[in-house]
Amino acid sequence: MELLKRITINPNIFGGKPIIRGMKIKVENVLALLEQGATPKDILDDYPDLEIDDIYACIVYKTEE
Repeated sequence: MELLKRITINPNIFGGKPIIRGMKIKVENVLALLEQGATPKDILDDYPDLEIDDIYACIVYKTEE
């Protein structure tokens, strides 16, 4: 799936945990925010480098685990 290409793993960033597009933003952090009730708009406001498809990619990544 095209969205999953946004999720990368770099052993030099956060010990190889999944991150978004090589940035220092962990997939697990985005998912935790969503689980706590944050809306995608809230997350995008807090992380201006993210795009809506990054959030969708995190959700798809979680379902693919």
